[in-house]
Amino acid sequence: MSVNPQKMMKQMQKMQEDMARVQTELQEETVSATAGGGAVTATVSGGLEIKAISIDPKVVDPEDVEMLEDTVVAAVNEAMRQAQDLAQKRI
Repeated sequence: MSVNPQKMMKQMQKMQEDMARVQTELQEETVSATAGGGAVTATVSGGLEIKAISIDPKVVDPEDVEMLEDTVVAAVNEAMRQAQDLAQKRI
């Protein structure tokens, strides 16, 4: 069985084009995750860029900033995990 170098090159070029298309599409897609019972929402692109953080004003307590910080971190981490899952499914 002989390998056709031209055919192999065309297949590799198509794979590269498909990968570039998927990466572009992922940049435009977003996932959101909440933490603290919906107190904080983080939105992340499929390219792992934080697009938005939303904080319910009712949870802003100057006496407990650490709790809010932890909730933001939890929401961002979950959104990042979901974005990575989205990328894995597409690639």
